Amino acid sequence: MSETPEKSAKASKSSQAAQPAATDKANSAAKPAKPAPKPKPEDKPFAAFINDDLLPALKQSLTERHQAPISLELVEGDRPVVGGNCWMVQGVLPSDRRFWLCFESDSITSGKTIALAETGSDPSLLESFLIDEKRINLALLQSRLLQRLNGQKWFGGN
Repeated sequence: MSETPEKSAKASKSSQAAQPAATDKANSAAKPAKPAPKPKPEDKPFAAFINDDLLPALKQSLTERHQAPISLELVEGDRPVVGGNCWMVQGVLPSDRRFWLCFESDSITSGKTIALAETGSDPSLLESFLIDEKRINLALLQSRLLQRLNGQKWFGGN
């Protein structure tokens, strides 16, 4: 049995009509991919995070509290009070008040300690810093450091 020209035309029309519908379904199923989430500052390498994110944020916060740092830098050297090599955020504030935020290794999740020194004195006490926190991020490091400095009454009376 051979097809009549009418049946052949109907068959080709129905196959053409079916193709756009299939293409529409394929297009709607292939939605554009969501952009990758912006990486968190904490995911950067240690030195990049400290220099690019933490130090500028601290400088701004200290300046807002009328304690613009005279010096604020990341250094590797001898830990205050107890010695031993470590990474430190060293800060010198007006009136020669100094602080050292020490990291046991080049990771923001490593153990941290803090030492403080009033004008004309050397640090005499090394305190644990953020020991109970499971997730360390920029906001937490900044706020707790400022809280600790404020506890010394370095931002005025409490």
